[in-house]
Amino acid sequence: MKSIVILISGRGSNMEAIVRRADEEGWPARIAAVVANRADAGGLAFAAARGIATAVVDHKAFASREAFDDALAATVDRFAPDLLLLAGFMRVLGAGFVRRHEGRMLNIHPSLLPAFPGLHTHRRVLEAGCKATGATVHFVTPELDHGPIVMQSVVPVRPGDDEHALAARVLATEHVIYPLSVRWFVEGELELDGTLVRHRRGASQLLV
Repeated sequence: MKSIVILISGRGSNMEAIVRRADEEGWPARIAAVVANRADAGGLAFAAARGIATAVVDHKAFASREAFDDALAATVDRFAPDLLLLAGFMRVLGAGFVRRHEGRMLNIHPSLLPAFPGLHTHRRVLEAGCKATGATVHFVTPELDHGPIVMQSVVPVRPGDDEHALAARVLATEHVIYPLSVRWFVEGELELDGTLVRHRRGASQLLV
């Protein structure tokens, strides 16, 4: 039985999708804890109502990113996770923290990486005139939003789209590909070979 810890900063809709799918599909895993860097993160209430342990490590209480990372690592380690998930966690983690969990930490980003890493993704997609965008589940490495790709979804950019409309359609696909990627990890279906991730039985890693 794999142990999973999820890091959030806000409402945690991807966290909710993962928790619900794990329950519905009977994964060989348990959500050991949900940890937030904000006490007002909406997802904490959802987790607590499900009987999942919660914790807050407020980044504002620390004088440096390194001090915050150390405190966060200590909190996460209490739950001994086999897998650490970033689900709308809006803090950049330092290289030391990332290396501590390398190969067992996943993130989801709302673009087709390596295009449009960082913030304000949907605005930048629209400004660039892209005809398609999407979301990417990837292993976390010290380079922001550039880790080995597990799965991607493709979402068309429609005439008249604004950031809100585009973000909503991308988010709907995130709620599909993130839980599926996590399930593959806990079931031992993912093979990480340098910068490449393969599904051991050849399942499609693209949602169109």
